[in-house]
Amino acid sequence: MSPATAELAAAELHRGPLTFMGAPFSHDLSAAKAAILGAPFDCGLHLFRIGARQGPQSIREQSRLVRPFQSEFADYDIRARLGLVDCGDAAVTPGRIEPSFERIEEAAFRIVSAGAVPVGFGGDGSVSLPLIRAAARRWPNLAVLHVDSHTDAYPYEETEPYTAATQFTHAALEQRIAPSVSYHVGLRGSTYCAGAYDHTRSLGYNLITMRELMRRGQQDVLAELHERLAKRPVYLSWDMDVFDPAVAPGVCSPTWGGFTAREGIDFLRGFAGMNIVAVDINTVSPPHDVNGMAAFLAAHMAYESLLLLAGDT
Repeated sequence: MSPATAELAAAELHRGPLTFMGAPFSHDLSAAKAAILGAPFDCGLHLFRIGARQGPQSIREQSRLVRPFQSEFADYDIRARLGLVDCGDAAVTPGRIEPSFERIEEAAFRIVSAGAVPVGFGGDGSVSLPLIRAAARRWPNLAVLHVDSHTDAYPYEETEPYTAATQFTHAALEQRIAPSVSYHVGLRGSTYCAGAYDHTRSLGYNLITMRELMRRGQQDVLAELHERLAKRPVYLSWDMDVFDPAVAPGVCSPTWGGFTAREGIDFLRGFAGMNIVAVDINTVSPPHDVNGMAAFLAAHMAYESLLLLAGDT
């Protein structure tokens, strides 16, 4: 048996670490246009739903149900088209917020520096901040397109500045992004504090509630987003609790009245043509999921995001 044949035989006998859709586990970004980065972190401050730190692993597990070919409009292997690699997880410790943020940022910046688009898997929503910091080092004055049932741009106490509800407050105050052309879309439901929307607007953000989106219709809202975000680098943050708990039960802060799966997928596809330079999909909480439903849907949204990056939706 030749050395090459022996090497092939050994490869057929072993499997590497679990990766998103079976993409190669690698830190070689030389041929990659996109790369998966897990951020298995939560602040540990939620009143009773702790578990988003397990989200990246669950999304990868459920991604085994996501087929690589989309016969309707993208009949090719998206992994090969983008040279997709899975870089594994940033080495973080849940609860140790600032050191973990530093590691997430540096791991993401390595992807950005190589010219690839980082696709981050949370983790709770707080991981958007270090991922935005990394993207902003390459793309100053990013426009943020945040699809969520909450703004996550709440006021905070100096004694507890970082939570999963303040990441977009920090992003604006640190001038990592351009709030005047950034949007929070899909907002609805109750909050723990008064004035949440007013505070978000005071930072300069644009808000579109779920009620307004449904009244205006997706096409009208998408037309506004395309007009305002044209030619700008866009950071796309998709919080899984924008979906109704009926289709995504395993999230940190479930809120009734959200997207159906079809509505959410159609809305994401409507971003086609935007200059998306970074993505995160967050708040899957496996201990609260039902048969992996939220994780499976998150995996599909990641797949749809990759199709956006390839320009074929």
